[in-house]
Amino acid sequence: MSDWTVPADRPDYDEAVEAALAKLDLETKADLLAGIDMWRTLAAPDAGLRSMTVSDGPIGVRGRFWTAADPSLALPSPTAQAASWDPALVRRIGHLLAAEARRKDVDVLLAPTINLHRSPLGGRHFEAFSEDPYLTGRIAEAYVAGVQERGVGTTMKHYVANDAETDRFTVDNVIGERALRELYLRPFEMVAAAVNPWGVMTAYNTVNGTTMTAHRELMDVLRGEFGFDGFNVSDWGAARHTVEGVEAGLDLAMPGPFTVFGEHLVAAVRDGRTTEDAVDANVRRILRLAARVGALDGVEAAVGGRIEGVADPDGLLREIARRSVVLAKNDVPAGDETRILPLHPDVVNRLALIGPAARDARILGGGSATVFPPHVVSPLDGLRARLGDRVHYAQGVDLFEQILAADRGFELTVHPVKKDGTALPAEPLANGDVKWMGYVPGGVTADEFDHALLEGRYTATRTGEHVFGTRGFGRHKLVIGGETVFEGDHDYAGDDPFEAFFGPGVERVRLHLDEGQEVAVSHEFAPFDFPPGFPPSVLFGLMHTEPRPDEDTLLREAVEAARGAEIAVVVVSTTALTESEGFDRPDLRLPGRQDELVAAVAAANPNTVVVVNTGSPVEMPWAGDVAGILLTWFPGQEGGNALAEVLLGAEPGGRLTTTWPKTLADAPVTEVVPTDGVLRYDEGVFIGYRAWQRRGTVEPAFWFGHGLSYTTWAYESIEAAAGAVRIKVRNTGDVRGREVVQLYLAPDAAADVPGGVERLRLAGFAAVEADPGEEIEVVIPIEERSFQYWNEEEHAWVRVPGAWTAKAGRNANDLGLSAEVG
Repeated sequence: MSDWTVPADRPDYDEAVEAALAKLDLETKADLLAGIDMWRTLAAPDAGLRSMTVSDGPIGVRGRFWTAADPSLALPSPTAQAASWDPALVRRIGHLLAAEARRKDVDVLLAPTINLHRSPLGGRHFEAFSEDPYLTGRIAEAYVAGVQERGVGTTMKHYVANDAETDRFTVDNVIGERALRELYLRPFEMVAAAVNPWGVMTAYNTVNGTTMTAHRELMDVLRGEFGFDGFNVSDWGAARHTVEGVEAGLDLAMPGPFTVFGEHLVAAVRDGRTTEDAVDANVRRILRLAARVGALDGVEAAVGGRIEGVADPDGLLREIARRSVVLAKNDVPAGDETRILPLHPDVVNRLALIGPAARDARILGGGSATVFPPHVVSPLDGLRARLGDRVHYAQGVDLFEQILAADRGFELTVHPVKKDGTALPAEPLANGDVKWMGYVPGGVTADEFDHALLEGRYTATRTGEHVFGTRGFGRHKLVIGGETVFEGDHDYAGDDPFEAFFGPGVERVRLHLDEGQEVAVSHEFAPFDFPPGFPPSVLFGLMHTEPRPDEDTLLREAVEAARGAEIAVVVVSTTALTESEGFDRPDLRLPGRQDELVAAVAAANPNTVVVVNTGSPVEMPWAGDVAGILLTWFPGQEGGNALAEVLLGAEPGGRLTTTWPKTLADAPVTEVVPTDGVLRYDEGVFIGYRAWQRRGTVEPAFWFGHGLSYTTWAYESIEAAAGAVRIKVRNTGDVRGREVVQLYLAPDAAADVPGGVERLRLAGFAAVEADPGEEIEVVIPIEERSFQYWNEEEHAWVRVPGAWTAKAGRNANDLGLSAEVG
């Protein structure tokens, strides 16, 4: 099913690990399990062990220093990566990330996220691959393989059932044994079996009464049953118990050094509450990781040789984004003879490009998945590079929700200042946010640090009232144009420590500025104290809001632009306050007046295409009124170029990895808010398309697996044999195209399974390309697990009784071929 390699441990690893372990005293071993700062482990030179660095995240490699001075390539979101349905492409994504990791001296990537799309309301929906465990597992296998083939470790996360963000530190997710095994554990099992991941991250949440960082039963499943032999790192700040954690196999409690291990673990051993043998078991896994990544003297890394970068990273980023785009709708407008897409540049004389996200690209989600890219190509940039002044831009609506980090028009730097008055060199900022997580530039210690000084200039982009503000838990002094406009404290009282880092900004002053006017800005910040349990971190922001335009005027201008153009392309999006780590979504509506904008543009021009720039499903009440819909997810830094290529003829390669409801009320699972601290997964195994098909009374907007092509396809034959299904498809259109052949298994309708059995299960898939008229034959293997369910009485996998039917087609509701399978 794959042609990747799995790096093997070298024969001398066991001996080297034991030799290093023998040179460590109890205190050093306990500190080794605690980390030394936000991203690094302890070095033990006497044992030949160097420090190792771990880093976020799934769409880029941030490195130790989260700063625009050291930018990171920004890839498309995991939902986009998985929408390719192409493990070979995802393997190449892994190679790119490994090269980035090596460039930034990172040993372990804190990715991939292989939680499921249980509900469309999940705040980090964009950071996970799919609603289906099999597809999630296959994509994750390729991701891990690609990264580790180049000698960089990975961590499957978040183990397990971190499928929503509300009360994520305290929620108890109560999940039946069958659903846990068949859905939420399944991707971890698949990855562990296929590619030997070097790490796992245990989640904040509790499962069935036990916090995951101390969940011995589920760690025993991972290690004992699934064969996982890597190290186990806590999510940041998730470790709560010293003895229970170490004995459950938590190997690294991060961030360090103020964790439940270290001196607390030494005391537990001295007091007899746990044993040094238990500590040694965890240390061995850290030392084996060190051997694998080349951090242990005397042995070679699992992957030797130089790690080469990707020759054309921007080209690969465009390819990934292009192949993730889902063509959801492509109609023939009234009075025309051809489908709206692709556009033909030789006949497009005027194109109206509309929407805030068309100019200010929304390329990634918030939280751990955020990086500072070296550049960003917006849809406006991408289309103007190809069509020039034939593209006419109109904003359409104002998506302002609250004051945000200073951005357009600002040129900013920041530097630390020591208590003795020494100012260290300044570094550039991408925007007004300063995120020194677990470090201060120049190696300034917590005892030496006095304050940070952000300085620069702002050139007003509009005439009118500009709002300036601050963000951050500490003391602020804000100076605009030489005048101190705020000097005071910003306190914080909450349960989520990340709120102190990333919470909302506060308005401090309103100033009238004329367009083009320059003013000097200065923002001095000193934290009250560094957050408990975290290394020294300085996180604050200069905030700003431009004068707000009149939305009615913006709407009228957009409608006029659409009316005067042959084609109208409207880019709609979510915002940083809609999809991010740390909170779930209250609804599936597009922010602001974007629905009204699309409806008005579509009424003015029947040739309207809507580009949906979101990481997860949104309601589209205007879907029946527009000619075309493209889903681009969060497309990364080259998204604008990729979108232009697809609009102008490049095949949109994506297929949905999650079912899109028409409305939130239609969605099968909408409960993400705990009741009295408990969130019950009462739906069992019925999430996603399995739930939609079981209910059978409501049609979604688009089914799991849906995605159109610029050509047409005929499914010609299917033949089932032992362990595999052979399928023939033909390109019946006029252009070369790409198809994702999807194979599902349907059990006997009379099959008697406690709790019920799904009508369909995804069992395999294959992405193919063909020229016009060309026939392609694919052979898709079937795993025995696809015929089984988890029997809660026997605590074992059992085959679902009765005959099975293999069904093949274009999505979970369009399966034109079928054959019985043994």
